[in-house]
Order: sequence, then structure tokens, then C-alpha cells
Amino acid sequence: MKITIAQLNFHIGNFEGNLELMKKAIATARSEGSDLICFSELATCGYPPRDFLEFRDFIRRSMTVIQALTELSDDLAIVVGAPTVNPEIEGKDLFNSAFFLYQKKVQHIAHKALLPNYDIFDEYRYFEPAKEFKTIPFKGKKIALTICEDIWNLGNENPMYTVCPLDEMIAEKPDLILNLSASPFDYVHAHDRIEVIRANVQKYKIPLFYVNSYGAQTEIIFDGGSIVMSPDGQLFDELAYFKEEIKTYDLDTVIAGGQQHEQRKEKIDLIYRALVLGIKDYFSKMNLKQAILGLSGGIDSALTAVLAADALGPENVMGLLMPSQFSSSGSVTDAEELVRNLGIKHEIIPIKEINESYLKQLHPFFKDLAFNVTEENIQARIRGMLLMAFSNKFSYILLNTTNKSEMAVGYGTMYGDLCGGIAVLADVYKTQVYELAEYINRTKIRIPLNTIHKAPSAELRPGQKDSDSLPEYSILDQILLQYIEFRKGPTELVEMGFEQSLVDRILRLVNKAEFKRYQSPPVLRISTKAFGSGRRMPIEAKYLY
Repeated sequence: MKITIAQLNFHIGNFEGNLELMKKAIATARSEGSDLICFSELATCGYPPRDFLEFRDFIRRSMTVIQALTELSDDLAIVVGAPTVNPEIEGKDLFNSAFFLYQKKVQHIAHKALLPNYDIFDEYRYFEPAKEFKTIPFKGKKIALTICEDIWNLGNENPMYTVCPLDEMIAEKPDLILNLSASPFDYVHAHDRIEVIRANVQKYKIPLFYVNSYGAQTEIIFDGGSIVMSPDGQLFDELAYFKEEIKTYDLDTVIAGGQQHEQRKEKIDLIYRALVLGIKDYFSKMNLKQAILGLSGGIDSALTAVLAADALGPENVMGLLMPSQFSSSGSVTDAEELVRNLGIKHEIIPIKEINESYLKQLHPFFKDLAFNVTEENIQARIRGMLLMAFSNKFSYILLNTTNKSEMAVGYGTMYGDLCGGIAVLADVYKTQVYELAEYINRTKIRIPLNTIHKAPSAELRPGQKDSDSLPEYSILDQILLQYIEFRKGPTELVEMGFEQSLVDRILRLVNKAEFKRYQSPPVLRISTKAFGSGRRMPIEAKYLY
């Protein structure tokens, strides 16, 4: 038996486009003499469809894709994920399902049993869990068909769930496992995924074919990395990351094992590729083309510009330099050097006179009150206004350049530097920003060295440095990582060796800035706990401040 894995980039609600992708993959599978082709979870409609699932027309149009695929399944079995209506009166209206199509018929429908309801996942909001588990006979073999999370409760050890689907099916002695997934990227998940699949294979002693989607759906990025595992627990093959791949395997060869192929997984390389894909898909799936961003001469805007140029092409990126009376000459020359290195477009609009006009109009009200954050924020908002003016007039989409460290502690101005259509770096800590800059410059200087080595500054007052308001990023990021990703409270952080007063200060800053994050752009997710749908905090809570 030959089995084809189709790792494709689906688009939520683009039923015709998703069907065309699958048709092309089916033609490839046929040309390679395949017996079965497997697509990913909810491939007909894209993942995660969220509240579109509440529209009957959305489900109806998804089913038209199933009907079209059924007509194509005469000599080739097609396994594909789609939502289905729950015919029972009790329970949720839908199942998260996998169709097994063959000989122009729906031969079997398997429903997902384990519905994740944590971090970015919200499946129990929409779906009813499966209660029946049966293998599928096909060409003399029995197939155990599972969907994503169904293989993540090995031995029924996860307290979130009460069943292990493969434990239920193993009594029927399946010959192989198919798993349809939409498993989002974070920079540690790839290793976890391999080990979970290996643990399943080692327990059940049968091969496992795991097909994942790739591509970005706004803030959520799917990395692909589909897996074929031999019964001996060896990684027979791992498909490419962040790209389409369609590959056919001979089942007997996989069972025999011997071959081992694993993709490289350097953390910074994965983050870079994920961010580029996130930008690229955000623009392509929304039929957008050109991006704009403010270039300050600092490392965050420089890194964002590189990522945008690599994702969209330098001809589609505009950098706007907006120096003030507080900007150093080096900031302007650094930004201009970056523009030359990347080949992107740019314009320069000094904001000194605009800022003075604002202050003149406000003087009757402010009178002789001292310069403070008010005047700093006015400058940031002038820049935001100019960027949005270019965005409106020339159909640019504004890229937000705020990093995770700044976003965490509220070191940004609402309606100023927190503007944008998508936040490119808001899940990347400042220390990781420097790592990415070094990675980008590994073979050729693209980000000016002075940009990397100079002390970071917002340049909103004379001689300003980030360290005037914040701890050194090397310390700040350690505390933020433990608090945000690992949910360590103040007592635990102090026990880890961090100073009590510093811990209290940072945690207060994080919690008090929640209202800013509610009004910020979607954040490209590359960590285990990003700001946005995966981290839901109240704004007015008393906890920690």
C-alpha cells in the first residue's frame, strides 16, 4: 500500500481555494501510484474557523468540498478533515471529523474525541467529543484514524480527558495509525510532537502517519513538519517546515524501517522562518501587497524591516523616517544604511515642527507644567498619525515593531508606536531580537552593526535610554519568561533568586499594561504563551498591584 501525505497551506473559509489545493495534491498522488492520500485537520474550511462554525452556510459550503472530493475518490482513498453536524438533540451542534472517502462513497467518518480547551484552543466551545471508536478496513489493512489531540493522551494519563482513542481501537488490531493535525508552531513544540508520536508508536508497535498543515492564520502559525514513524519508534521521515510538501510512502518500507530523516531545528532559524511566513500569509490571504513601518534607527524596526522585505520583497516595503529634535544623527544614518542594505523604499518627514505646533496649541492648558511622558507620547502619536496617513493614502499596511519585553511592561504609546495591522515582534523578547539580528547578519551585514551595538532608546527626551525606565533586558526577560510562559508567581520568582522589589515592580507593570494589549494588533505567535487569544487576563484585576 502506498500512502501520500499532503502538507498544505489552507485558508479559513476559502472553500474553492482549499479544494483546488487538494485537487492538485490528489493528481500528484495518482501520478505516484498512491492508494490513499491524507489531508490535515479541518482542511475543507481551514483551522481555526472559530465562530464561523456557528453559520449554517459555512458548514454547508464545507460539505460541498467533501462532495467534490468524494467524486474524486474512485480509485484513490481520500482522508480529509471537516466539521460535521451532530444529528443528536443533546450535545454540541458539531463534530470535528475526518472523512474516509473511497469508490465515490463516504466509507467512514471518525470524530475527534479529545477537544483541547487551553491556550489558543477553544474546541469545546463548538464540538461534541466522539464516543465511538472503530478501525477502517482498507485493502486488507485496518486503519486507526485519529485527529490531532487524540494521540496526546497516551495511556489516558492527561487529567483533561477521560479516554484514549487508540486504547479503544487497539483491540481491533489496526495495522497503522493516521493522524490529521492542525498543530500550531512554537519554538519548542516540534521536539514535543516527535516524542509524543514516538511514545504512541512504541506502545502500539504500528507505524504512524501524521499530517500537519502549514501556513499562518493571522496570529497562529502552522509549521508543517509532518511525520512518518516506523513501528520501532524511529523517525522514518519528517517533512519540511514552513512549506508545502506532498510525499508518498510505501507502507511495507516504512514498517521495515531503517531510514531516518529529521529536519534541523535551530531555535532562532525556526523563529525567523515562522515570522517571515506569518507576515507573508497575513498579506497574501487578505489580498494585501505593501507594508509600511517607522524606521527609528533602532534594532526592533530594523529587524521588522528585514522580515518584511524577506516576506514581501523589498519593493513592497516602505520605511518612514521621522526624526525629532531628540533623535541622534546616528539614528538617521543607521536607518538610511538599513534602507540601502535592504533595497526598500523610504521617505523622511521630520516631526519637530509638527510637535511644536501641538505644544503651542496645548500651552494655554498645560501652561508651565513640567515636561513628562505627555510630551513623549505626543511625539509617538504624531509618528503613528503620519504612518497611518501613508497607510490610508497609498494602501500600505502598517507593521507594528514593538517587541515582547516592551509589550509586556507597557513600554509603548497607545495610538502611537502600538499602532499597526499585525504585531511582528510582540512575541519576541528583546534578548531574542538581538539573537535574530545576529542570525540575519551571519553571512552578510544587513542590519547595521551600530544599530545592534548601541544602547536602545525611544529618543523622546534628551539622552533617553530604555535602561532609564526598565531593568536591563537580560534580567527583565528572565523574569518575564518565568511569569508569562511558566506562570511563576512573585513568591516563586523570589525563591528563584530574583530581588523582591524588582519582581514586584515588573509584575505590576505587566498587569497594569493589560488595557494596552487589549487594543494592540494581533501578535504573531512563536512562543508557548503569546499575548492575544492564548493569554486572557482581566484588565481591572487587583492581583499583584
